[in-house]
Amino acid sequence: MIDLKILANHNLTPGEYDLIVSLIGRDPNLTELGVFSAMWSEHCSYKSSKFYLKQLPTKGQGVVQGPGENAGIIDIGDGQLIVFKIESHNHPSYIEPFQGAATGVGGILRDIFTMGARPIALLDSLRFGPLDSPKNRSIMEGVVSGISSYGNSIGVPTVGGEVYFGENYALNPLVNVFCLGLAEKDKIFYAKAEGIGNAVLYVGSKTGRDGIHGATMASAEFGKETEHKRPNVQVGDPFKEKLLVEACLEVMDKGVIVGIQDMGAAGLTCSAAEMPAKSGTGIEIDLDLVPQREEGMTPYEILLSESQERMLIVARPDKVGEVREIFAKWDLDAVEIGRVIEGGRMKVRFHGEIVVDVPVSAVVDLCPVYKRPVAPPAPPRAASDVAPIPVPDDLGAVFGRLLASPTIANKEWVFRQYDHMVQTNTMVLPGADAAVLRLKGSRKALAVSLDGNSLYAQLDPRTGAKIAVAEACRNLACVGARPVGVTNCLNFGNPEKPEVMGQFKEAVAGLSEACLAFEIPVTGGNVSFYNDTEGASIYPTPVLGVVGLVKDIDRVVTPGFKREDDAVVLLGACTGELGGSEYLKIAHGREDGIPPAIDLAKERAVQETCLEAAESGLLASAHDLSEGGLAVAAAESAFASPGRFGCRLDLDGGLRPDALLFGEAQSRILVTVGPAAVPALLAIAARRGVPAAVVGEVGGAAIRIAQKGAVLIDVPVDTARAAWMDAIPAYFKIRER
Repeated sequence: MIDLKILANHNLTPGEYDLIVSLIGRDPNLTELGVFSAMWSEHCSYKSSKFYLKQLPTKGQGVVQGPGENAGIIDIGDGQLIVFKIESHNHPSYIEPFQGAATGVGGILRDIFTMGARPIALLDSLRFGPLDSPKNRSIMEGVVSGISSYGNSIGVPTVGGEVYFGENYALNPLVNVFCLGLAEKDKIFYAKAEGIGNAVLYVGSKTGRDGIHGATMASAEFGKETEHKRPNVQVGDPFKEKLLVEACLEVMDKGVIVGIQDMGAAGLTCSAAEMPAKSGTGIEIDLDLVPQREEGMTPYEILLSESQERMLIVARPDKVGEVREIFAKWDLDAVEIGRVIEGGRMKVRFHGEIVVDVPVSAVVDLCPVYKRPVAPPAPPRAASDVAPIPVPDDLGAVFGRLLASPTIANKEWVFRQYDHMVQTNTMVLPGADAAVLRLKGSRKALAVSLDGNSLYAQLDPRTGAKIAVAEACRNLACVGARPVGVTNCLNFGNPEKPEVMGQFKEAVAGLSEACLAFEIPVTGGNVSFYNDTEGASIYPTPVLGVVGLVKDIDRVVTPGFKREDDAVVLLGACTGELGGSEYLKIAHGREDGIPPAIDLAKERAVQETCLEAAESGLLASAHDLSEGGLAVAAAESAFASPGRFGCRLDLDGGLRPDALLFGEAQSRILVTVGPAAVPALLAIAARRGVPAAVVGEVGGAAIRIAQKGAVLIDVPVDTARAAWMDAIPAYFKIRER
């Protein structure tokens, strides 16, 4: 009988242990138990999410590789493929913010270049607790420093992302990292261990004791004590990873390897089990041959270490010498530690003795899949039904407070620490609706957006998930890009809580519905469960990374008012929804209500109107309406204006003035065009059944918004911009004093 304390330390249940015994025909030894613990963890096996993830649409035009590999692949024509993925590194980033975030960057980079693609861009979706807490500021500083240190050092630009703040992230920050790579159509590699007798090579950094049971740690709640988990956090070396990138791409380019996989979560165990499992083969490894940087490591430690910058390669015996030469040129280890065998088993030796002998299918494919108990989320109540919402006396003051809200405020404090121009492909700088990268040697460009409003998802998970997809695609439309593929990072609490699984079930249903509506395939992603600390769950936070294609770089639309007297046109209808809005939170201290409705057909029509206008060369600028509504969108367009132009807007309608200014109704884009282009734009909108109206003009030195002639706010651009620019730096100046 297994000691229940040992089982608990491995995050395995008695039922799971009994299944392991039945699969291998005996009790596992401690090392084998560690192997199953890592590979059957929630982080690696998706045992609580697989049942629901099957409903996501994964097929579509251009899909070369969907879920199941290190990253998804889309064919964009002309012999080029884009490779992209998003991953979470939440738990490590709370325990040790700098290394947790840095190794999150390192891990996602390896997911991309292990497929044969050169990484060309990074983006981050970050969530922190309120910045008035020194602890939260310290976590944010560490995370941003870790991202910048790794990305800047390795020479991959960090070109965009998002940052949100909320009390429920104080004890559980979220660090989701996205990477985009570019590959040639005939140069893709997969995680396979084919060819009986082929050599298995360990390449990259030496193995240490850092990161042991990192995957298991990420599959459990945190309590009050987290310091003892610091050894579970990996330590990264971006300079070593840069060498690894070049060495791996070179052996791939020369065609001297059969398969390759990153030693990521679960370390050597993961790659040594998954590669043969995908190929119907087995693997034999001698741990005495594994390069180690610490004395006296046990087989358990060697197999489960998550030391960074390591890969497992399969090569034909006659190519081993060439592989070694290439890695030696880059000053990296390349050591033959085993071979591919028949029989479908993972056999591991240490000091001449077999320490692991289990079927790879048992480790990789036969983990139980749970359909956990579900408690449907309670339907949200309208904010006005919860308590009356008074209209503030001074809407201009509220406007200033919204601009200074850290979630809305300028994020330059974050992205100025990132090198976003390395590789010289960045066309649209961080802070725009979407990042845009030119594809050298062609007329095409790629655009990427990360989006996810967790408060919407908390109030209505299905609607919140649909809005996340819609807004990411809308952001692409604002720069003139059409979406071609999506990856997701689904951050939720403890799946053993029925209310959390209810949120997850509804969110996945919303994602599926929206992706089908936009006809974009889900090529992969990540589920991060157990984002709970001291029994409290985060808000459900589905983050969507959508990649789009611009066929003509001359048609890329950039943010900001361009010319005085340009017409300001609002695409979409103002419906005045305040539920779940940043206004309701900042002005009234409330996080409640019904989030804005989303009609996916109407949303797509608005986006197609914007895209057609962009492709016709009509648009001077475009900006989507999201947090803060119309007033914030107008202000941000003024702040991004090269001439620092303001605007004069006057809207009709019987909405409450605060709802008109700050309501977050979906499917709206604020665009500017020359006066002569207005009829053509309105004709495109009319043909698609999209409400569109000229609501004002660019000009002046103030942001002036009226309703039927009655001025609601009239604030100098410089005053508003100062509130927006200074908000986040002010919190960190507190620390400097």
